[in-house]
Amino acid sequence: MSLPLWPWLLVLGACVGSFLNVVVYRLPRGLSLWHPPSHCPHCHTRLRPWDNVPVLGWLWLGGRCRYCGAGISPRYPLVEAATAGWFVLAGWRFESGWALLGALVLGSWLLALALIDQETLTLPESLLQSGLVLGFIWQCFQGWPGILGGVWGMVVGLWLLDGIGWVASLLLGQTALGGGDPKLAALLGVWLHWQSLLVALLVAVCTGAAVGVGGRLTGRLQPGQPMPFGPFLALGGAVAWLFGADLWHWYWGWFA
Repeated sequence: MSLPLWPWLLVLGACVGSFLNVVVYRLPRGLSLWHPPSHCPHCHTRLRPWDNVPVLGWLWLGGRCRYCGAGISPRYPLVEAATAGWFVLAGWRFESGWALLGALVLGSWLLALALIDQETLTLPESLLQSGLVLGFIWQCFQGWPGILGGVWGMVVGLWLLDGIGWVASLLLGQTALGGGDPKLAALLGVWLHWQSLLVALLVAVCTGAAVGVGGRLTGRLQPGQPMPFGPFLALGGAVAWLFGADLWHWYWGWFA
């Protein structure tokens, strides 16, 4: 990545992360993303532009509201920093072009979905549907191979995760996956195509299983306690977008 590009990606990512905080907080609560403007959830005072500077504003205020002194969750600067980090990582991987644009858009959608699922155990239909539509729009710029690959990826993602959920539910004796998880897999399939989608699902299943087993062994996850799968699908999608094609070719080359 050329030196002049990464500072712009860093700033852009932090600003996008600031908006993602708004999405994650307001969307599950049925609130408008645009009105009212940013305000303290405790004293409802409208925040000034200098209060909303990503990451630095939180550090400058010491993690407290300037007007009422109430604590501000560290999740806000962490999301902003994580989004900025993703933007820089995507720039390092792709430098420029459609792959970089797709990484920025898809990564932002996946982060919002992962955080909402972690907090509410739901995946909002509005984000799933809009992410699906954006995936097809992105594929339109790749020509017919991209569009057909997106369609196949969507079908494979939807049916494959439905099948995984059905088998897991039989083995566990309870519902293993929520209704939004296959839709998220379909969204990933549109963006990734079926080959990289398989990489994403493998990463998601392996990391989800590892966290689940670790949670049970440490007592942090009780028997029957639900665990969101969306964050693991999001992680798998991010890994597959960055390295999916390389991993796919490496695997078949090694197998051959």
